[in-house]
Amino acid sequence: MSTPRPAVPADAEELVELRTLMFEAMHGEARPGPWQRTAADLLVRQLAEPRRRLQAYVVDDPERPGRLLSCAVGTLEQRLPAPGHPEGLFGFVFNICTRPEQRGRGHARACTEALLAWFDASGATRVDLHATEDGQALYRSLGFQEHSTPLSRQRPPAA
Repeated sequence: MSTPRPAVPADAEELVELRTLMFEAMHGEARPGPWQRTAADLLVRQLAEPRRRLQAYVVDDPERPGRLLSCAVGTLEQRLPAPGHPEGLFGFVFNICTRPEQRGRGHARACTEALLAWFDASGATRVDLHATEDGQALYRSLGFQEHSTPLSRQRPPAA
């Protein structure tokens, strides 16, 4: 297993490729589309910001420079402070993926641990994620547990 590093803007295309693989694993089919260009552009901008609210950790492929084997991506959100959250900083993890042929080698764990350390250093008092059944054992081993599920509203994408 390689040591994860913080992602840089040049990693945007590879991060989108891993995100596509994640959706393929979740839904049984690749779902390419215009979202990929939008996601890459957003990653380039946000990974270039000096005081990031989006962070990603990646593991490089030692045999193919420029190719990523795994990633963990998350955002830091500023909300109003509350008694249990004096700074009002919350984390959300939304993209943990490893290339299928590289799974089971600890890459996702290493990336997620690095991301959680970033959240801790940033002052986040809670970190949330939506877990697939396959990922639950990893997340539970990292301290995630059941939490009340809020209602959500989803608007269909514009045609």
